[in-house]
Amino acid sequence: MRRIPIYIAALFAGISCAKQQPRIETGDLLFQVGAESAMSRAITDATQCDSRLNFTHVGIVLAAEGADSVLEATSNGGVCTTALGEFLDRSARIGSRPAVVAMRLRDTSGVAASVARARSFTGLPYDYSYRPDNNRMYCSELVWESYRDSLGVRIFPARPMNFRAADGTMPAFWTELFEKLGEPIPEGVPGTNPNDMAHDPHLEEIGRWF
Repeated sequence: MRRIPIYIAALFAGISCAKQQPRIETGDLLFQVGAESAMSRAITDATQCDSRLNFTHVGIVLAAEGADSVLEATSNGGVCTTALGEFLDRSARIGSRPAVVAMRLRDTSGVAASVARARSFTGLPYDYSYRPDNNRMYCSELVWESYRDSLGVRIFPARPMNFRAADGTMPAFWTELFEKLGEPIPEGVPGTNPNDMAHDPHLEEIGRWF
C-alpha cells in the first residue's frame, strides 16, 4: 500500500511536464516546418532566414469542439480541409513533437469574413505555377488572397519571389518543375511564402506544439 502515493506522485509529475496544447480558434494560422522532401528543401533554400525555424507551409484553423481541422492548399490535394491530427503528423519534429507554431491576427475583427472567403476556394487545384490570378492556390497564396481588412485590402503584402538558394544557384527541383510545366520560373513575380508571412507584424504567436 505504501507504493500508491509514489505512483500518484509520478502520474502528476508526468502530467505537469506534458506540453500544453495551444488554444487555437477559427482563423488562427498554423505555420509548419515540413517533413523532409524535395519540395520542402527547395522552399527552405529559397526562403530561409536567420531564425532557427524555417516554415515551408501554412494552414488556416477551423476550430470545432473535439474535431479541429485545417483549411490548406497542398500539392496533393489542392485547397482542402485536413484533420488537425493529420496536419501535425505531416510536420517535421523538434524533440519528437510537431514543428508547428500557431499565430493569430492582432486585430481579429475581420477574421470571420476572411475564413468564409478562404472556404470559398475549396476544391481549387494547387498552384504549381506560383502565379496570382490563375484560379489555383498555393498555401500562403490562400491566406494572402483570403485575409483582408474591412475595406477589402489584403492584410499580408506580396513581394518579389525568389526561387534561388542562398548561394545564387537555382535548385534542380524548380528547374525541373517549370520545364515540365513549360513555363518560365516566376523569379521576381509578386508572391508570398510562409516564412515571410510568419514574421508579419500583423501576427502574434499564441503557442507551439514543441
